[in-house]
Amino acid sequence: MNITTKPVEYFDGKQKCIGYVAWDESVASARPCVLVGHAWGGLDDFAQQQAVQMAALGYVGFVPDLYGDGATPDTVDDKMALMGPLKEDRKALLARINAGVKVACAMDEVDADNLAMIGFCFGGLATLDLARSGADLKAAISFHGLLDAPDLPKKKIKAKVLAAHGWDDPMAKPDSVMALAKELTEAGCDWQILALGGTSHAFSVPGAANKELGLMYNEISASRSWNNAFALLDEVFALHGTV
Repeated sequence: MNITTKPVEYFDGKQKCIGYVAWDESVASARPCVLVGHAWGGLDDFAQQQAVQMAALGYVGFVPDLYGDGATPDTVDDKMALMGPLKEDRKALLARINAGVKVACAMDEVDADNLAMIGFCFGGLATLDLARSGADLKAAISFHGLLDAPDLPKKKIKAKVLAAHGWDDPMAKPDSVMALAKELTEAGCDWQILALGGTSHAFSVPGAANKELGLMYNEISASRSWNNAFALLDEVFALHGTV
């Protein structure tokens, strides 16, 4: 295995974006791509590590730059300043995501007919929104994502959806989980919600420990979520290269 990584510069309209790609150079053929929706901290080390993990599993891992300019804000105020406008303008957010999808599909290493997306927090919202748009995704997996639906035309969801959610998450309370279940049912998609008791926001992020904001790493919940995510990716890509 020879995992290689590099930044990828591209544009969403006039906005320069700097994504991050990881792949195993020892594999000659095109392979499925798993996009990684970064959290409110931008394209940081955690997001990059997830791309590398996807490459280690045999996929291409690509982190689209949802903020632009490769931004990695430090403070809560700075994070909100970048995330807030995109959360409020979901049409603009979807365009930003699709700019990254277009770049990923053009990579020689990527089989553009076999895409999935995973996302964390704000990136979970981005992942769900891409699935909601009717995109040709095999799977859409949200870890402690924001769950509210956009005010956009409803499309049939083609992706198999998994939402791993901490029941004590202050940013997406139980009512929003039930609303997501109703939405996904009405969209006619294959969906799962993994509700994790005693678990708050950012449960998959090692080092998360801010009780005031409800950001708390939970090793057991993270492990359970990843096990379900790996199983779904295995399921949707099982026949890749055989037909």
